[in-house]
Amino acid sequence: MARLKIDGREIEVPDHYTLLQACEEAGAEVPRFCFHERLSIAGNCRMCLVEVKGGPPKPAASCAMGVRDMRPGPNGELPEVFTTTPMVKKAREGVMEFLLINHPLDCPICDQGGECDLQDQAMAFGMDNSRFYENKRAVEDKYIGPLVKTIMNRCIHCTRCVRFTTEVAGISELGLVGRGEDAEITTYLEHAMTSELQGNVIDLCPVGALTSKPYAFQARPWELGKTESIDVMDACGSAIRVDTRGREVMRIMPRINEAINEEWISDKTRFIWDGLRTQRLDRPYVKRDGRLQPASWGEAFAAIKAQVSATSADRIGAIAGDLAAVEEIYALKLLMEKLGSTNIDCRQDGAALDPSLGRASYIFNPTIEGIEDADALLIIGANPRFEASVLNARIRKRWRMENFPVGVIGEEADLRYEYTYLGAGTDTLAGLVDGSGDFFKVLQDAERPMIIVGQGALARTDGAAVLDSVLALADAVGVVSEDWNGFGVLHTAAARVGALDLGFVPGQGGKNAAEMLGDTDVLFLLGADELDFAARKAGFTVYIGTHGDNGAHQADVILPGSAYTEKSGTYVNTEGRVQMASRAGFAPGDAKEDWAILRALSDVLGHKLPFDSLPQLRAHLYAAHPHFAAIDEIAVGDVSGIRGRKAGSNFDKTPFRSPVTDFYLTNPIARASAVMAECSALARGDVKVAAE
Repeated sequence: MARLKIDGREIEVPDHYTLLQACEEAGAEVPRFCFHERLSIAGNCRMCLVEVKGGPPKPAASCAMGVRDMRPGPNGELPEVFTTTPMVKKAREGVMEFLLINHPLDCPICDQGGECDLQDQAMAFGMDNSRFYENKRAVEDKYIGPLVKTIMNRCIHCTRCVRFTTEVAGISELGLVGRGEDAEITTYLEHAMTSELQGNVIDLCPVGALTSKPYAFQARPWELGKTESIDVMDACGSAIRVDTRGREVMRIMPRINEAINEEWISDKTRFIWDGLRTQRLDRPYVKRDGRLQPASWGEAFAAIKAQVSATSADRIGAIAGDLAAVEEIYALKLLMEKLGSTNIDCRQDGAALDPSLGRASYIFNPTIEGIEDADALLIIGANPRFEASVLNARIRKRWRMENFPVGVIGEEADLRYEYTYLGAGTDTLAGLVDGSGDFFKVLQDAERPMIIVGQGALARTDGAAVLDSVLALADAVGVVSEDWNGFGVLHTAAARVGALDLGFVPGQGGKNAAEMLGDTDVLFLLGADELDFAARKAGFTVYIGTHGDNGAHQADVILPGSAYTEKSGTYVNTEGRVQMASRAGFAPGDAKEDWAILRALSDVLGHKLPFDSLPQLRAHLYAAHPHFAAIDEIAVGDVSGIRGRKAGSNFDKTPFRSPVTDFYLTNPIARASAVMAECSALARGDVKVAAE
C-alpha cells in the first residue's frame, strides 16, 4: 500500500494504482479520454493533468504516473497531488482547446449527443471560446463493417478502440496510420471488422467517431426507458441494459458485472434487438385444411384438449427450448406430471448430461471469474470464441498474464490466443486419460488445472462415454480438490442449466427429445426450434414461442409467447448462477407470458396448476427448489457424482465439432434479425462489400 495526499486529504491506496485512480479514490474528479481501467495505458490525450508537489514546474499526466513513482518531501512528508490549482485548470483548458481545434461542431446531429464524454468534459473543464480560426481538417469516413458507423472527423486519437481490439478482442484490426495532422484510425485496407466483440468500441469511444450503425438516428438517450436485465443469447448470462421507447426495444447496452462479463458483451447480444420486432407470433393459430389459420385462444385450447383427450399419457411429450425461463419450464413440468407423462426433455441436442450425477456434473464449476485463478486449461469439444464470447475474452485475459498453457481437443480454430493443438477427437482424449502426452503432465503439475468440456463433445451418440472419460481425466490430474473445482461444462443454451436443476429430463420409462420427435401423439414445444425436424414423425404438435421459426413451421397449434425482454424470468447461467431477467416492454398483439399460457391451458385440460400469478408460481418453485430464490448466487454442486468415474469405451471416431456453426444465427430471435443476417453473410464470404 502507498500513502499520499490528494488535495490535502490523506489516503492509502494499493501501490500499483496510477495517480488518476488514487485521485478518484480520494473523491477528486479527473477528466480523461484515453485512459480506461481495462486497457493498457496510452497517455496520449493529456486531459488528466494534475500538479505534483516537488515535481517539475509543469502538470503531470496522472494516468501515466504511478503512486509508487511519487517521492516524499525533504523531511519525509507524504507526497502531494493537487487537482484544482490554477496551473491544472489552465492546462486542462489548453488541452481541451487543442482537442476541439479540428472537432466538428455537429453535436445536434451526433448520435453520441447526451452520452458524449467530450461534450461533458468540454462543459466542465473547457474554455468558453476558441482562438483557432483556420480551416478544420477533414478525414474520410472508413467502412469497418455493418455494425460500427464511423464519422472520423470527430476522432481525437485516444486509441481506445485500437487497444481494445488488440488486447481484449485479440485481433489487430484497427490501428493508427500517418503522423501529425495526417494521423488516422483505420482498418488499413478498410475491410469489415471480424471480431465478435467489435461493438464494444462504440461504448469505449469518448466522442462520436464510432457509433452504432443499426441504431443511428433512431432515438435520443433521454427518450429511452432503461431496464437492467440479463442476456440469453448464450449461457454466460451477461449483464445488460435494455433501452426501450414505448413498446419497442431500441438498443441493448452492457452493464458492469465483474463476475461474468466485466463490461463487454458480444455483438449478437448488442445488435439482436431488431429481431425482437420481426417475424413475431402475435396471435394463436390452428392448422385447418393443412394450413395454419388465425384463431382465438379458446379455439386453440379446444383443439389441444381434443387431441390430449384422445390419447394416453405415455403418448404425450414436452421439449423445452434454449431461451425458456425457469418459471415456464417449471409450469410445463407440473402440467406434464398432472397429465401423467414422463416424456420431458430440455436437451434438444441430445447432450449426455444427467442431473442424477449431481449439479457439479453439468455446471461450469470454476466460475467465469475463476478462470483468472487457473494455471492450465484443456478445452474439449468446444469453441468458446463463438459459444461464449465474453468467457473466451476472460480466457484470453488470463493467457495475457503469461504462464497459462492451453490445450485443445477438437476443432483447430482461431480462438484469439495461442494454444497447443492435441488432436481432433476421442482417440486423443483416450490417450490423455491413459496418461500419455506432454499435456497430461502439464495438467498434473498445475496447482489449479481446469478442463472445459463443450456440447460438441457431449451432444453425440457416445456423449456419456466422453463425459465419463473427461471425468476420469479430471480425477487423474487433480482437477477437483478441497479448495478448487476446475471441471466446467460450457453450455450454449441459456435455459439448459435451469432446466437440469428442475430435473426436466425423461423420467422412468420416459422418452428423450429425439424419441419424442419420432413417436408421440401430442408434442409440446416450449420454444424448441433447434431440433432435427427432418426426422419428425410426431403427431399433433403444439408450439409455444415468439417467432415464426422452425418449431412454428411444424406446429398444428401455435400459442404466441413472450421474448426475454418482455417478461420477468429466472435464468441460470453456465456456471450455475441464478439470475433474474426483467421485463422491459410488452409482447405484441395477443401474445402472453409463457407461464400464463400454460396455467390457462391446464385449466382447460382439467388439470389446473396450483398458482394464479407469477409470485405464487415462484413461491411454489422456491419451496420445491430453494436455490432459485438466491439471486446472483451459485449453489455449489456435490462433487461425489463426478469423482471416481471410469473412462468410457466404444467411442465414435468422428472428430469433435462445435455446435455453433454460425455465430450470428443460433436462435429464433437471431434468425429474425436483418443485422445478424448481414453479419452472417459477411462472415461466410457471401457478400463482397466495397469500401464506402
